[in-house]
Amino acid sequence: MFSIYGISGPTFRGTLEEMERLPAVNGLRRVRPIDEQDRERSTFASLLAASEDPPLPRPAGEAIDAYQSILHRDAERGPLYLARQIMRRQVIVVGAEDPVERAFQVLLDNEIRQAPVLDAGRVVGIVGERNLLRALNVEAGQVRDVLDRRVRELMSSPVVCADPVTDIRRIARVMRDNDVDGVPVVDAAGALNGFISRSDILSAVVTEPPLSLWR
Repeated sequence: MFSIYGISGPTFRGTLEEMERLPAVNGLRRVRPIDEQDRERSTFASLLAASEDPPLPRPAGEAIDAYQSILHRDAERGPLYLARQIMRRQVIVVGAEDPVERAFQVLLDNEIRQAPVLDAGRVVGIVGERNLLRALNVEAGQVRDVLDRRVRELMSSPVVCADPVTDIRRIARVMRDNDVDGVPVVDAAGALNGFISRSDILSAVVTEPPLSLWR
């Protein structure tokens, strides 16, 4: 289940298929990490391609069959990973009314590229370094020439959020289709529960790589 949050609050809540029919989703402003690695993007794209069940070359198909034959599998088992299982629960956030210099310092101090934006305790957007650099200059690691702007003026909004029980394969699909690098996780009441980035999904696949995850 997904939802879309903006300045005016939640504007949508429903399935991935229903969300994909919304023209507004295609117009979301995108947040990219400022130093995105091409290798990570390539690896991520390969994993996503695998999730859509493309035809496998015979040797690869035989290897997967052999792997699956030694597993004890429950045919009724649901998705192997849900958002709540891999999300970061300690989420660094910034406020919609924070000055851009403070928001940039929060990202810098915590060594992150992006953060959800909250207003009155609710998600209203997401902001990354690239957004903030439109209002400030950084020289030798120090902020200079800061415009008097607030995070609300520069953040990407509305933002797609996922429920804690959403299958991460669907979250990966949202990231790919909307070219975003992170998805806030919110509960039915709209409270922020966690955050999932591309690297979180990659880490889950690397450390716990059952092939059934991408079947």
